[in-house]
Amino acid sequence: MGNKSICEMIIKAKAYLAIISLQFGYSGMYIITAVCLKHGMNHFVLSVYRHIAATFAIAPFALLFERKTRPKMTLSVFWKIMLLAFLEPVLDQNLYYVGLKYTSATFASASVNVLPAITFIMATVFRLEKVDIRKIPSQAKIIGTIVTVAGAMVMTIYRGPVVNVFGSHVAADHAATAAAANSGQHWVVGTLFVLGSCLGWSAFFILQSYTVKEYPAELSLTAWICFMGSMEGGVVSLVMVRDMKAWALGWDSRLLASVYTGVVCSGIAYYVQSVVNRERGPVFVTVFSPLCMIITAAMGSIILHELLHLGSVIGAVIIVFGLYTVVWGKSKDPSSTTTNEKGKAQELPVVINDINASDNNGFPKIPLGNSVIKHTSTNEAAQNHTTIIR
Repeated sequence: MGNKSICEMIIKAKAYLAIISLQFGYSGMYIITAVCLKHGMNHFVLSVYRHIAATFAIAPFALLFERKTRPKMTLSVFWKIMLLAFLEPVLDQNLYYVGLKYTSATFASASVNVLPAITFIMATVFRLEKVDIRKIPSQAKIIGTIVTVAGAMVMTIYRGPVVNVFGSHVAADHAATAAAANSGQHWVVGTLFVLGSCLGWSAFFILQSYTVKEYPAELSLTAWICFMGSMEGGVVSLVMVRDMKAWALGWDSRLLASVYTGVVCSGIAYYVQSVVNRERGPVFVTVFSPLCMIITAAMGSIILHELLHLGSVIGAVIIVFGLYTVVWGKSKDPSSTTTNEKGKAQELPVVINDINASDNNGFPKIPLGNSVIKHTSTNEAAQNHTTIIR
């Protein structure tokens, strides 16, 4: 019993550490892409290069580690992959890059905090999240969702005076203020683009949770999404970008942004999110966004000398409060604590007809060394029902 509890604690810790680590990776992405876009790189081109890099980074691991366990590609899975590649690599990222260009790295990362609320609403609609209005945890999730949306509205409508947290240099402040004044007219438009990207990202998580159950090979699924995303994004880019000079890369921030965002924020992130999504659900994957906001705000103020506005601070505090209200309600949900049991319920035992596999009373026995019962997935059991394990 003790060993079982320790194993469960380790499994839970892995999920938390994996998602928290991704927030540090996303924070670096916000800074690098902000610099890259402000130096003139086209966001359509960046999205294509990003997923080309991700494909080359993930595909070898998928071919190596999942060559024997990869399920057959079906038409249903293929169409889901096509849609996943459009929702995240094409729609979400291009909308986000435009919003990032019109606002700032700090503001864009803070606006992404509305992602858990949107995901929660969509998961409830598609019955991936259970809500009982009579219970306090469900009430907390609903109230937290409303508060999170309200915080996003505050950040959108009200900017307020500048809050100088890290004491930036006067010259840098003057330059940042001028840049903010020039882009002020696009601030609301940029915010709408960021929120639109969150909607596409949430839809991606919802569809990913269905796809990974039908195609339980996370590395291969990630490689397919990145490959198809680069193909679909390439078609869109060729239509939207007519200047071929925009595709030029050098040993500068453009190459760094393409490789970093591709390997860390697409390849590794898609894989980790698909694993955690299958085990914990889409809402859990998105609940740690405020940590990314805090890291990005610090890095943006120090590295990019970005200015924090009072409206962003107030809205961020409201979002964090609402978000963790949702997290509290999620932690009290019995369905979030029985994920492992549900996972086990989906496994079918394949029993071996072996004369040595029973005791004197005729009951089946399971040796400690070489087990005579192999747990496999439902699809494998259907395909291998005549297999004899020696």
